[in-house]
Amino acid sequence: MREPSWRREGADPDYRFTLANERTFLAWIRTALALLAGGVLLHQFATELEPRVVVLVLAIVLAIAAAVLSVGAYTRWRANEIAMRRNGPLPFSWVLPLLSGVGLLAAGLLAVLFLVTR
Repeated sequence: MREPSWRREGADPDYRFTLANERTFLAWIRTALALLAGGVLLHQFATELEPRVVVLVLAIVLAIAAAVLSVGAYTRWRANEIAMRRNGPLPFSWVLPLLSGVGLLAAGLLAVLFLVTR
């Protein structure tokens, strides 16, 4: 695999910052895997929650959020690496508000489903 052109820009950052950026990337990937696992869990094992179509839609939303978060994790990691190489400020991440919104939506829908299914 060839090295991306941005890796030849600027100066190599302190390896501690590079490794911290990588750990953050891996944390985002773990979160994406947890969202995906939650979607699979809802679809396969939450058989008593009704209406079933809402459970299915929530599972699909969680799976899509996992895919979006995976892409966002890479773009965030890359943007941080470029900023560190150029000695610039770290860029804003749209992933945080999006992830918070998905979490709020999922928690709210599940709370309503638990109350309705009683």
